[in-house]
Amino acid sequence: MRSLVWAGLCVWMGSAVAGEVGGPPTVWVNSLGMRFVWVPAGAFQMGHAEPAERWQRDYPSYPSERFGLLGDEAPVHRVRITRDFWLGQHEVTVGQFRRFLERSGHVPESVRDGTGGYGHNPAYDPATTARGDAFEGRDPRYAWSHPGFAQTDEHPVLNVTWNDAVALAAWLSRTEGRRYRLPTEAEWEYACRAGSSTRYPNGDDPQRLLEIANTFDADAAVHWPRWSGFALRGSDGFPFTAPVGRFAPNAWGLHDMLGNAWEWVSDWHADDYYAQAPTNDPQGPATGDVRVRRGGSWHTWSLYARCAYRNWNAPSTRYTLVGMRLLLEVD
Repeated sequence: MRSLVWAGLCVWMGSAVAGEVGGPPTVWVNSLGMRFVWVPAGAFQMGHAEPAERWQRDYPSYPSERFGLLGDEAPVHRVRITRDFWLGQHEVTVGQFRRFLERSGHVPESVRDGTGGYGHNPAYDPATTARGDAFEGRDPRYAWSHPGFAQTDEHPVLNVTWNDAVALAAWLSRTEGRRYRLPTEAEWEYACRAGSSTRYPNGDDPQRLLEIANTFDADAAVHWPRWSGFALRGSDGFPFTAPVGRFAPNAWGLHDMLGNAWEWVSDWHADDYYAQAPTNDPQGPATGDVRVRRGGSWHTWSLYARCAYRNWNAPSTRYTLVGMRLLLEVD
């Protein structure tokens, strides 16, 4: 594995941070200040399948019917990623998204359509709504800049749609003359695992998420006591989002692949896609109604913040848990 060399060597577009002597660079920093980590081509086992007794043993507070809803993670199948790529070392931040809006003139979908996004309101009671949603919305008061709690420019941007993410990638591609895009679902899981084959990059124990991810724990449960039984035992110090990069990276130097913000990927979702997916560079179904998002968020229970877990929404969905991470193709 290539070693990462930091030592203050942060440089801008057109250069990169050096890796091993004679080897390719390991970090690229673009015109918006996004850092990209080199991910080597390779193969892995995608998906997850465990017997019910293991789920029940390790997630005892969950109703058993929840385990039956994980069938789209199967079958486990071999996937080969045939080309190296660069992946955002962090999720796209509020500051980076703001610079994109200022330079491009793009209007986020939640603002353009006038319906807004979702946000945290301490006075909001999910029990009073038909859907029982954890957050208030849609409402024009909430958008990428106002998720209902304080964020700085270093926090992951939220309330962005799949269409907003694609617009950012397209603008960067035109501006810099290199191809940016959302990762495929396979590229994302490959990078998240970073050579591991366990539920999380650092093992199978849900409690170890506290070491690497900002997820639903004692800090967040203070604001949602009705779900405290699903909270991790312990505190990661952040009841809402954390500034990117505050938790330990995986073996390939990528931070917050789990937790902090759900990340859009390029694929359409289908429950049965894994049974028919090609081995080399799967792209997902040709058509669909909903796009996949991966990785969990600051509000996500540990069962759903695993490398293999799949979730999805319509491309126009904007939510106070959903952000993005971009991929930069190797020239």
